[in-house]
Amino acid sequence: MVATPTKTEAARRFYPTRIDLPVEVRSQVVNLLNQTLAATLDLKTQSKQAHWNVKGMDFYQLHELFDELASELEEYVDMVAERVTALGGTALGTARIAAAESILPEYPLEAIDGADHVTALAERFAVYAKHLREAIDESDNAGDADTADLYTEISRTIDKRLWFLEAHLVKKADLA
Repeated sequence: MVATPTKTEAARRFYPTRIDLPVEVRSQVVNLLNQTLAATLDLKTQSKQAHWNVKGMDFYQLHELFDELASELEEYVDMVAERVTALGGTALGTARIAAAESILPEYPLEAIDGADHVTALAERFAVYAKHLREAIDESDNAGDADTADLYTEISRTIDKRLWFLEAHLVKKADLA
């Protein structure tokens, strides 16, 4: 039987690469990327939770929107994980790791109607968007402009998606 490395051992292990960033920078950025990977996986599954369980008059439009959000997040999962491995690290992307490491709050399972789901997702997209903006600065300050650029790309779309969600919650009284 082969011994399975622990999460800590896998996180510390780096593979050879010709990328010219020092190992200290790559280690710092890989840790940040793995935090993002956990949050992105979590946000994707929370979007699917909303997709599967939304009810009410706006069912179809929200069902489609939530599925679109989850699909987009799946692309970001892959981009983030591939950046980890490009830097010589190990992408920590199992469901168990994501659940344990995510910065997002648990999804409210009592959410039923569209407004409940939109509100829950907007709250989580806001937390995720803040994390991305902080990660832009952190990876840039570490000296990894490419990872900062990756975070910027994701951040622009997440802010747009947050706007889509929040637009559903505006009421006429809010506009006065």
